[in-house]
Parts: sequence; structure tokens; C-alpha cells
Amino acid sequence: MLSLKKKLKISACKVNDGSKSVDDSKSFEVMLNPSSYTHDYTIKYNKDEAQGKAASESKFSKTEPEKISFKIMLDGTGVVGLSDILSKKKDVKSQVKALTDIVYKYKGDLHEPQHVRVLWGSLIFYGRLESLKVEYTLFKPSGEPLRASIDLSFSEFKTKEEEALETNKSSPDLSHQIVVKAGDTLPALCYRVYRDSSYYLDVARVNNITNFRDIVPGSVLHFPPLR
Repeated sequence: MLSLKKKLKISACKVNDGSKSVDDSKSFEVMLNPSSYTHDYTIKYNKDEAQGKAASESKFSKTEPEKISFKIMLDGTGVVGLSDILSKKKDVKSQVKALTDIVYKYKGDLHEPQHVRVLWGSLIFYGRLESLKVEYTLFKPSGEPLRASIDLSFSEFKTKEEEALETNKSSPDLSHQIVVKAGDTLPALCYRVYRDSSYYLDVARVNNITNFRDIVPGSVLHFPPLR
């Protein structure tokens, strides 16, 4: 029995009330799997260039959406893989249109291109197209393209519910309330929350503390999100 490899598949994805549902009736399956793909992770930092400091200090700002990118090949000659056996042969222009209809075409009801799911082996990626570049590499004598390579890049999409679930509850970007214990100091508590003890004056002001050295055990202090 003929064994076929799983092909990379890009499917339309609907987002309703924070949930995602895949519409496999609107999908594009590649002829040949990519030889590789890249998965980018980016963290942004704010640089605090305080007066008198020789070097700036970087503080965490946010994580950027993840990105994936890869190259696929389209063939209209019928010699690549088993395309003619498994499905009706399509010319390259029709294949490009089938792909762009899913990942690039503006959807009037959404007022934007639609979300997609990229599925290949252990890779499951929900996102939207960031860039698409088509290079035609083989032609008929008439000029009709017979082969094309396509560079695709997708930016991650998460629902608000998913973002909330992934939020680190100890993040300095969230509000905290701490009960003061014997031996606690305001700078030490600020370091625990923000990883920076220099916020003690701001926290003292928020909590109406006139003497930051005099905090009472048992009292509750409010630590606001970082600005």
C-alpha cells in the first residue's frame, strides 16, 4: 500500500466570541513540504537612560507575537510528486489564486484578511499573513508560468481569552497587594514585585506613606502596574 507523507496545510480559521474554529473546506495543501521553516520569538525591552548613568538599563516591556516563515514550491508541469495522481492538475496561476484567496484576500465581512491555521506535523500555528512573495521560475514558450516558489510569513494571533490564560500572575504589569511582615522594607518589596528597588518612592506615594522606612507589619500595601 502506498504511504504518503503528511503535507503542510493552510486552512481558513474563524474567530467567534474568543474561540477559533477551522474551516477545512477552505484550505490549501502544498505539493512539496518545505525543506525548513523558521519560528521567531521576540522580546521588547525599554531602556531607562537615567541621568548620570554610564549605560542604559533595559527593563522588560512585552513579548511580540511569534512569527513563522517558510518557502513552498508550486508546479504546473505535472512532474512534481504525485500531484497528477492524487488531484486534478492545476496551472500555477490557479494554484497561486487558491492560496491567496485563503491567506491574502480581503474579506468584506471581517474588514481584514482572514485568520488561518498552519498545520504540519507537530507545528500548529494560528495567525495571519504578514508577507507573501511569488517568484516565477519556469515558463511555457507563450510566457505562461509553469513553476513558482513562494515565500510566506505569518504573525501569531491569540484570542483575548488565550492571552489572559497565558498571563503570568506574578507579572509587574499587574496590580499586587502585599501584607507587610516584620523585617520587610519598601525597597525590598519593590524588588520582589518589580525586580527594581528604585520604585519605592512611587509606591510610597501611592500608599500615602510619608516615611518609607516606617512601614507597619500587618498593613496592606498596593503595588501598581509599571508605567
